Amino acid sequence: MSVLNALSDGFVVAKRNLIKIKRVPDLLVFTTLQPIMFVLLFAYVFGGAIEVKGSNYREFLVAGIFAQTVIFGAAITGTGLADDIQKGIIDRFRSLPMSPSAVLFGRTLSDVVNNLIVMVVMSLTGLLVGWRIRTSVMEALGGYLILLTFAYAFSWVMAMVGLLAPSPEVVNNASFVVIFPLTFVANTFVPISTLHGPWRTFAEWNPVSAVTEAARQLFGNIAPGTPPFDSWALRHPATYTLVWALAILIIFVPLTTRQFRRSVSR
Repeated sequence: MSVLNALSDGFVVAKRNLIKIKRVPDLLVFTTLQPIMFVLLFAYVFGGAIEVKGSNYREFLVAGIFAQTVIFGAAITGTGLADDIQKGIIDRFRSLPMSPSAVLFGRTLSDVVNNLIVMVVMSLTGLLVGWRIRTSVMEALGGYLILLTFAYAFSWVMAMVGLLAPSPEVVNNASFVVIFPLTFVANTFVPISTLHGPWRTFAEWNPVSAVTEAARQLFGNIAPGTPPFDSWALRHPATYTLVWALAILIIFVPLTTRQFRRSVSR
């Protein structure tokens, strides 16, 4: 089957997943409520206790919430796949003349669209609490694009988890164990200068820190006079993020596709 046919089948699967959101709007409602709660809680409850020299904490915060949200949003890929396998929907797909990889492509693509919708809602929430974009339109679009690019790559990791886990509940628990430390031991909610020892080293090279820092730079939320970071990763956050995204795709796309063939043939 040609690549064009596989892509066409993938778009059909993506459309099916998006129609599911339309018919079950609770999926989107609860996905958007969590980041809104994080923005409001950190801005109004914890914001007064966290100091960012030369900057408004709310402007510092929103890029971190963006990064956390799109990465948690990528976990939907894993739970969606596990749910489809458990309910036998994948078996129905197997009976159709379609490319097996189309299921994975459609699943990851639809979750990017879901993340995009959530980011629009989050942007409006951020504007309400005082966040502003202080760069050009193209730079701002670059900030959103780099967030979605990393989220898309990470969704392939979550797809692998969804194929290995026996149920959506296990995927939720497993993804939480992995994603929670990645998004908190980073510069998402506090400046890296507040971390010490191995925690700081981990945060400096954590790809979540890089995608957050890249978004802050592209949104213009870096305080004037901020000293450069010690690590190469945070001095070149966009490049480091794209390297991570490319590496994840190179490794996990073939691995996940192979695992999908094994999982659906059992």
